[in-house]
Amino acid sequence: MMLAASLTEMPTASAPAWVMVLFAAVMMATYVGVAIERFHKTVAALCGAAVLVILSVALDLFEYPTVYNFLKEDLNIFGVIIGTGVLVDVVGKSGLFHFISMWIVRLTGGQANRLFMTLCVVTFLFVSVLTIVPAMLILSSLVLVICRSLGYKPMPLLLSVAVCANSGAIATFASGLPNIMIGTAAGIPYVDFLRVSLPYAVVSLVVAIAGLRWFFRNDLPWKQSDEDKAALKQQIEGFDPWALVENKGVLLRSSVILLCTVIGFALAQPLGVGMDFVAMVGATAALLFAGKGVEDAIGKVNWTVILFFMGLFIIIGCVKHTGALKWVAQQVVMVSDNRIELLVPLMGGFSAVASSIVDNIPVAATLIPIVQDVSGGDTGVPAEPLWWTLVICCNLGGNGTPIGSISCVIAIYALKREAGIHVGWGTFLKLGGGIMVVQVIGAIVYVMWMHHQGYIPDITATPVLPAH
Repeated sequence: MMLAASLTEMPTASAPAWVMVLFAAVMMATYVGVAIERFHKTVAALCGAAVLVILSVALDLFEYPTVYNFLKEDLNIFGVIIGTGVLVDVVGKSGLFHFISMWIVRLTGGQANRLFMTLCVVTFLFVSVLTIVPAMLILSSLVLVICRSLGYKPMPLLLSVAVCANSGAIATFASGLPNIMIGTAAGIPYVDFLRVSLPYAVVSLVVAIAGLRWFFRNDLPWKQSDEDKAALKQQIEGFDPWALVENKGVLLRSSVILLCTVIGFALAQPLGVGMDFVAMVGATAALLFAGKGVEDAIGKVNWTVILFFMGLFIIIGCVKHTGALKWVAQQVVMVSDNRIELLVPLMGGFSAVASSIVDNIPVAATLIPIVQDVSGGDTGVPAEPLWWTLVICCNLGGNGTPIGSISCVIAIYALKREAGIHVGWGTFLKLGGGIMVVQVIGAIVYVMWMHHQGYIPDITATPVLPAH
């Protein structure tokens, strides 16, 4: 069950040029709908899918049952989303995340400088383990509570968490949805993420922290007197880490299940199972040994994202069926003359900018078949540098604009709803745009260096799941 299979094994029709243009135009119109706030991105994706299926059947490009082929090989992605969603909800109800958060506050003593640094690092770790959406929901609530309690401005800390979350998103196979899509398509083992993208994830985190610290240099009390520190310490002593822990046994079981699931992700390939199986087993164990409201936990699954993916995969499948994506790949090869020195910067820059404007999920879905075509056949182009460039730059590109990543959307929405603070495009472009440019340039240099040194593992011969 691989995305690669669903995008490469389908027969590609030789459609007329005007059909390619028409289908590509519908796809781009859908992406515009995803980017603007007037339309919900799931509605935009489903509308685009419906239009392209109707056109495909009307123009006799394929029979309707072919649509099922666009989806059937991607069930593993849906399994990961459902499994991790249930797991995180059950573990969150145990009070584990609140316990960790309160421990962090006590550790820092509430001092702005130490709190800022700790939140950035903890965000990186949370996203690496929990994926970006649940981690951001937990951390945004935590930051708002801390800022109210300590009298700090919420915008510097909350936006810092949002930007650092995108560095954590490239750390592991399951830390971001684009990683799951790209990793599945390319057959990248979980361990290879720790060897290739994790080191640069740390570098990008350092870049983000430096940029954030400079940008917010006048917005937090970075230097505090001994009296202020003593007052903060006394105030924080009133925070109870056990406040949301109803049962210490459930807390312990939740911790063990979460840890075992993370280990399972790392061992999935050697065991010959899929990431979706590990996620579903973790969710089942959580419901069995630590869950109380089973229906409520299942209801917390992000079904909106699942429907969005369904529409997106159908759109990509229809457009690919016309041969349009293969044509684009051919033009990329012609422009770059098959030189990896040109392909990596081209892929990195485009994926980052496009991700900041639209969303990294449709960008990743669109570029996956293009990378497969560019590096396939007799082109002689190595696939590995292109895959890692796509993984890193799609995630870091989300720092460029307020709508570029789900972490930024969650943070800005929380600021507006809970604190009445509006973050404009101009402000965010100055903050995130500059950080994104440095991170993406660094990513291109890093991938090229890793490739020339021979440090990137061969991933083309090892699929994530057995082929069917």
